[in-house]
Amino acid sequence: MTPALLWLAVPAAVIWFGLLLAPWRPWSTRERVEPLVGASGVDCSAITVLIPARDEAEVIARTLDSLQQQGRGLRVIVVDDQSSDDTAAIARRYPNVEVLSGAALPAGWAGKLWALEQGRARVTTPLTLLLDADIALEPGLLPALLRQRESSGASFLSLMADLRRTSFWDRLLLPAFVYYFKLLYPFHLSNSRFKYVAAAAGGCVLLETAALEKIGGFASLRGALIDDCTLARRIKAAGFRTWTGMSRGVISLRAYGTLESIRQMVARSAFTQLGYSTLLLLLVTVIFAAAYWLPLLALAFPAVAPLAAAALLAMMVGYWPTLRYYDLSPAWALLLPLTASLYLWMTWSSALGYWRGVRSRWKNRTYDVGS
Repeated sequence: MTPALLWLAVPAAVIWFGLLLAPWRPWSTRERVEPLVGASGVDCSAITVLIPARDEAEVIARTLDSLQQQGRGLRVIVVDDQSSDDTAAIARRYPNVEVLSGAALPAGWAGKLWALEQGRARVTTPLTLLLDADIALEPGLLPALLRQRESSGASFLSLMADLRRTSFWDRLLLPAFVYYFKLLYPFHLSNSRFKYVAAAAGGCVLLETAALEKIGGFASLRGALIDDCTLARRIKAAGFRTWTGMSRGVISLRAYGTLESIRQMVARSAFTQLGYSTLLLLLVTVIFAAAYWLPLLALAFPAVAPLAAAALLAMMVGYWPTLRYYDLSPAWALLLPLTASLYLWMTWSSALGYWRGVRSRWKNRTYDVGS
């Protein structure tokens, strides 16, 4: 066996068996919060929900309907971020919902963070729930999140939403989105006192209002495109505990369905995630080649085929818990090299756009701000 053949299979074996054996188990779905059955009458008067909303008329009603079922005394503030549709009018139909008309976006602010900062000034409760306008909560989810707060001792908790899977592209790519996020930000490390990892899923975040005030509110991260993880880092750096997990009770109402829509979602922040570093982009490309492409090539060489096959099997075993959590067939794990290649393409698409001067765009706004 020549050394060149070993390089086809050994790196993949190290990567995939290393991930399986890592003590923090980044592939696991053990960090989760699911709705409590029959807990809809819980006292939620200690919580104010902040919802930034810009042109969300299609989904805001379902989001607000879901909050009506969480418990009594819950206060909701919808910050209408200069919508051009009926978002504000729909929100005003609901009891215990205050609608704020958002001011014009100042220079240097991301739109979501500016909307949240305006709503923060109206919060008087000890707890604040940051909820995206396209997120619905299953009955009993908020009581379950309050219970998790008590058991974990965390001042900041966030839940990864269950993304809609209505097409082949959704099933191929969206579970992997969660899987790769967990590899990049292992939840077990993020939930520990280890200060160098702080993960968050920004669609549903429960935090202590005092902790938010201590870091200076949303002004402390006003230009962040990846605002959820930036907020978690700020909270953790201030000495508070953070906790992040998954949930089937936090439902994303945003429909993707096509490869292009998912590409746009990923490309919006993929190169930002790499700190706009070409070196890191090349490193990620090399890692993906070693993990996915080289072992497939190695299957053609009998001398290293068994090791390559073992590495690919370890790859599929690591992905299986995520597929099982989302009620998908393990057969999707066979397509993980294709999935990975598409995500790498999306990341390069993000970089190419950045190099061409194209910045992050969302809801008819273009941002040229920090990460």
